[in-house]
Amino acid sequence: MADRTPPLPVEELRRLVDAGEIDTVVLAFTDMQGRLTGKRFAARHFLDEVLEHGTEGCNYLLAVDVDLNTVQGYAMSSWERGYGDFAMHGDAATLRRTPWNPGTALLTADLAWHDGSPVAASPRQILRRQLDRLAERGWNAYAGTELEFIVFRDTYEDAWNRGYRELTPANQYNTDYSILGTGRVEPLLRRIRNEMGAAGMTVESAKGECNLGQHEIAFRYDEALTTCDQHTVYKTGAKEIAAQEGMALTFMAKYNEREGNSCHIHLSLRDEAGQPVLADDAEPYGMSRVMRHFLAGQLAALRDFTLFYAPNINSYKRFRPGSFAPTAVAWGPDNRTCALRVIGHGPGHRLENRLPGGDVNPYLAVAAMVAAGLYGIEHELELPEACTGNAYTGDAEHVPATLREAAALWEASPIAREAFGDEVVEHYLHMARVEQDAYDAAVTDWERFRSFERM
Repeated sequence: MADRTPPLPVEELRRLVDAGEIDTVVLAFTDMQGRLTGKRFAARHFLDEVLEHGTEGCNYLLAVDVDLNTVQGYAMSSWERGYGDFAMHGDAATLRRTPWNPGTALLTADLAWHDGSPVAASPRQILRRQLDRLAERGWNAYAGTELEFIVFRDTYEDAWNRGYRELTPANQYNTDYSILGTGRVEPLLRRIRNEMGAAGMTVESAKGECNLGQHEIAFRYDEALTTCDQHTVYKTGAKEIAAQEGMALTFMAKYNEREGNSCHIHLSLRDEAGQPVLADDAEPYGMSRVMRHFLAGQLAALRDFTLFYAPNINSYKRFRPGSFAPTAVAWGPDNRTCALRVIGHGPGHRLENRLPGGDVNPYLAVAAMVAAGLYGIEHELELPEACTGNAYTGDAEHVPATLREAAALWEASPIAREAFGDEVVEHYLHMARVEQDAYDAAVTDWERFRSFERM
């Protein structure tokens, strides 16, 4: 990967600490669920000790459920192994200010065992490994993620106390591309945009979406690792800013029966000279031969890798015909009914994976796309014909319909085991089983309404 310039150089951090402008530094990694997890340090202590030597965190943080309950069955962390520590080492290229938290800077960490070896199941390490495979070919991946969210005029505490029912969306009607409708929530959106920009991200735009109170803020694409780092900072920061404004927003894949929150992921490759690898304007659809193999690999591995694109029970509620969330394992040129869409031209020629929702862990999803593409290249897979019509009504294979189905495909996949290794496959298979078991044991509002009196 190319050298990356940090949004906040270490020398500037030292100056700001000396001047009293920064007093706190957050060191955080991204957990399995895609959440920032770590510690807040006094800035002076961070500079004197932590920046060079790192810190420790309990290794159960990659072996818990959504509620941070310890879960049996993970190989890397258990009562039998004593729940020891792993090391957290900051990546200086990620140092940035977080303006929504005054006097605070943030550094993204990589995880290592005490012998210095990387923690294989860490999402950031999983992506790094796939990017290293690209680098062996002299290629670099660039990615962009498009996160949608729904804004409510309720606090997170009120939403919790109401059981997340009868909340007030920030808009009462479909505001897709509506300037009037987005103006209703512009003070919040403007603050998110501006403060993300001040945190070192390049904001492009904001627009309304179809669900009530649904919006999207788009950022400029970047190197894949940088994009995923920024994605997790943005997701956390947007929630914090909303909370400070007395509002709440959710990235969950499917909040209600209307349109879900997507996270379309755009991916392209460049060589060491910065030239596009996937583009060839002389070929059909502007795709180079490498891109045809790369895209064929996406199709071949899409069902096997769906666990990395749709990691939760709720993720699969998006996949409904006519919903702009895909159901068909198909590709098409500028075709939003397909799971994989080919768009752009020249340096901007890229593929878009429309499967992930707003609950996706970006490191895992981008790692899966890279691994799938390399599988297609290594096996010189031929690309099937493009879908130029309605993929919802075609005869293509269906994407997995449930987490249970996706987990079974993941477990049995030789493609996944070859690309990620048995340790990673088993770790995330267990994560899926934990979620599935919790869901199977739950009694839902739907069941009560359907059965309390009438059954």
